[in-house]
Amino acid sequence: MQKTVLGKTGEEVSILGFGCMRLPLCGPKASDIDFPLATAMLRKAVDNGVNYLDTAYPYHSPAGIGVPGQSEIFLGRALAGGYREKVKLATKLPTWMVTTKKEMHAVLDSQLERLQTGHIDFYLAHALKSGVWENMLRAGMLEFLEEARKDGRIGHVGFSFHDILPVFADIVKGYDWEFAQIQYNYLDLDYQAGSQGALLAKERGLGLVVMEPLRGGFLTDHIPDDLRAVLAKARPGRSLADWGLRWLWSRPEVDLVLSGMSTMQQMEENLALAANPERLSEADFAAADEVRIRLLARLPVNCTACGYCLPCPNGVKIPTAFAAYNDYFLLDAEAVRAAAKMKYKYRLDEDERASKCLHCGECEEKCPQRLPISETMEKVAAIMEA
Repeated sequence: MQKTVLGKTGEEVSILGFGCMRLPLCGPKASDIDFPLATAMLRKAVDNGVNYLDTAYPYHSPAGIGVPGQSEIFLGRALAGGYREKVKLATKLPTWMVTTKKEMHAVLDSQLERLQTGHIDFYLAHALKSGVWENMLRAGMLEFLEEARKDGRIGHVGFSFHDILPVFADIVKGYDWEFAQIQYNYLDLDYQAGSQGALLAKERGLGLVVMEPLRGGFLTDHIPDDLRAVLAKARPGRSLADWGLRWLWSRPEVDLVLSGMSTMQQMEENLALAANPERLSEADFAAADEVRIRLLARLPVNCTACGYCLPCPNGVKIPTAFAAYNDYFLLDAEAVRAAAKMKYKYRLDEDERASKCLHCGECEEKCPQRLPISETMEKVAAIMEA
């Protein structure tokens, strides 16, 4: 496994990180982690050189982002038997649910307990954006981070981000951060922090950790045949996951790519790719650019299926509805659109569909992409339920 130094942290980390947001499940709920399979996957990854593990307070929560999830508990158990000493552990402060330094310290202590460790190597302020950043400054977050670093409970300090580029620039310049985590892939060059934000982070010496390298599976599961053909012509036999990960490893501003692997097959493929991260050629980059431009022209909703909008108070399965809606527009073909509507109806019970949206706005407050969900739900219902 190839290693790199993560910016100001000075730490040597694997170029592939194990993201624990989409672990394999053994039931219908996000909290139903298949502990035996997930543990086997994690330990195989570590045995093959992966040494950066990423989780967060709400990952695999049974009841939304205000309730601690099972992901930290899973990691605490999976890293027993000497595995904790082999890895760098990253988790995050839930910025949306703390208002004082006292609350921040209490949350950190609870995370240490769930993770069964006395020290977190990389600690991030989770999902910083306009408003949240200002609230955290007023609440004393920067002082909290210094105190936790001084007493040894955390090591290196960074932040994850979901907002527009000017806000990212303000946050980068607002504290002596050591690393940043952003959404970045060959589709999202101009989205949120985007390529300009990535370059800004590197100019200031920050390590750059990338999340959503395959856009929640969109870049492997939803590329239409005509655009797959563009990539296949450039590099016959290269998988869509290969394209997404290799594109990032070919960018000099990227240090580490987090992959949310939910099957053993996905993990084994990613390990094989990280063992030989051959850089893309100029012709390869041109092919990826063509796919990006043509895809963005078709997508009505820029949803990454992160699930932060859930649970909906009225039970609407928002990411599932948006995925089918996007599929409807990918190709201007009656058969494709009929299949998208069929998928929508089979995957969603009647009380889970877009027409059940109450326009309460709760989901929009939680959406890191800042999507106009309520307004878009009307459009989804008008087409997909017609």
